[in-house]
Amino acid sequence: WNLHNSGDEAIAKTARKGADVGVLDAWKLCAGSPDVIVAVLDGPVQYTHPDLAASMWVNEAEANGQEGIDDDGNGYVDDVHVYNFAHNGRVTWTRSGDQGHGTHVAGTVAAVNNNGIGVCGVAGGDGSGNNGVRIMSIQIFDGGDRGDLNTNAKGIEYAADNGACILQNSWGYNSERGPKSDSAYSTG
Repeated sequence: WNLHNSGDEAIAKTARKGADVGVLDAWKLCAGSPDVIVAVLDGPVQYTHPDLAASMWVNEAEANGQEGIDDDGNGYVDDVHVYNFAHNGRVTWTRSGDQGHGTHVAGTVAAVNNNGIGVCGVAGGDGSGNNGVRIMSIQIFDGGDRGDLNTNAKGIEYAADNGACILQNSWGYNSERGPKSDSAYSTG
C-alpha cells in the first residue's frame, strides 16, 4: 500500500487512495540503476537476505583479497559489504539489541522486484538482474549501542569516498517536545 495505495480499507481502515509514493509512474521511466549507490547509514543491513543479496554493493578488492588484511589500503579490514563503524569491524546483525531497521530501510529502497520474495523496492530493478540500485551498509548503530557524531562522520566519509551518491538516514529519536501520536500530529 505504500507503493501504490488504492484506498482498500481491507488493508487498513484509514487507507486513502493515492496516499503513496507514486512509484508506478516512476517505474515507467526507471526501476533503478546499478550505477547508483545508496549508503544506508543505520543499523546493519543483512547482506545475505534473499531479497537484498543481489542489490548489495561489494568492495571487490576486499572480496577478492585475504581475510584479516586491509587489501585496498583504506584503513578498514575486510570491509566487503562495508563496515560496522559502531564497533570497528564487520557488519553484524546478530548482536544482542540489533533490531533490523537497516535491513528494513534497505528493502524499501532496493529489495529486488518481481522475484516472488518479500517486498518490492522503490529502486529494486525490474527483476532482470540488469538494473536496480546498489546498497552500501554503513552500520552506525549496533546491538543497542549508538554511534556518536564521530562515528556518523566516518561512515559518511566512507560512503562518499567509495561512490555513494545518496545517503539514507532513517534515524529516530526521543523528543520531549512535539506530538506524541499520529492523531496529535494530524490535529497540529
